[in-house]
Amino acid sequence: MTTANEKEDRVLVTGGTGFIAQHCMLALLAQGYRVRTTVRSLAREPEVRAHLREGGAEPGDRLSFVTADLSMDAGWAEAARGCTYVMHGASPTPTGQQTQEDEWIRPAVEGNLRVLRAARDAGVRRVVLTSAFGAVCAGHGPMQRPFDETDWSDLTGRNIWPYQKSKTLSERAAWDFVAREGGSLELSAVNPVAVLGPVLGADYSHSIRLIGNMLVGQPGCPRINCGFVDVRDVADLHLRAMTHAAARGERFLAIAGDSMWLADVAKVLKSRLGPAAHKVSSRVLPNWLVRLGALKDPALRGAVPLLGLNLNATSAKARRLLGWSPRPREEAIVATAQSLLRLGLV
Repeated sequence: MTTANEKEDRVLVTGGTGFIAQHCMLALLAQGYRVRTTVRSLAREPEVRAHLREGGAEPGDRLSFVTADLSMDAGWAEAARGCTYVMHGASPTPTGQQTQEDEWIRPAVEGNLRVLRAARDAGVRRVVLTSAFGAVCAGHGPMQRPFDETDWSDLTGRNIWPYQKSKTLSERAAWDFVAREGGSLELSAVNPVAVLGPVLGADYSHSIRLIGNMLVGQPGCPRINCGFVDVRDVADLHLRAMTHAAARGERFLAIAGDSMWLADVAKVLKSRLGPAAHKVSSRVLPNWLVRLGALKDPALRGAVPLLGLNLNATSAKARRLLGWSPRPREEAIVATAQSLLRLGLV
């Protein structure tokens, strides 16, 4: 009988410098899988290994690295070769002054197709795609029920961000590819809401900055509603989606409990962290003040369409089909703050 520590299945995790990807690698290594990951430069291998060490893993030669860039074909055949499964979460994100929609959408769509094509050609059994809540919730306006996996972002709606459009179109392209020319390749998708949890180093996700900004004393909270989930539970859901028969051809929303208003997140920090949260403000900023600030601050502009909008969602499908049971949202919030403080990142 093969024990967890003797598994020979190799899993490709794309984008090894990413926050979710690194926690997926930690979960896979803990289960005894061999892991291969892609980076755009092998110079980042020591950084990735240091982050995994922070997470408690010393994988040695059970972790290997391949250079591959989502914008180019080179490296992807080598990356997928010999892998039983692929977890694909890497997504090119425009930086600087790149504001054209096509600079978001085309690389995301083409990147997904590159990975899927390589996986199919290498005989991979199943790809788990890390999509996003942005492929589910955008363009709908007020909802009378929680979002679920039957929902797709309405790209004809108002105030659609390029990021949401890229996530929606790239996930749709993945499903279309597998249906049309995937052969025996299977696909599952995980659509997380805002991902919190223990950071492993200075390179972390946008969602973590929500907590970081509160800890350093932002003057209050816009009236924004958001779902939260711990990155460790997102990784666990990826593993379940990778191997569970019921996950084939399905997408799964990842959210822990109901969504929360940001002011309530601030109250959790204040009540659970004590003196460490002395700069946190739970004051609700008036909508007019946020709109006024958005005229000068580009970082606030994205918040304006979300003011007062309830973005609740349900993870009932993942719980029912896969037995997924995430930790409470409050634990994810506190773990985020504690790790930022412990690593001196705030």
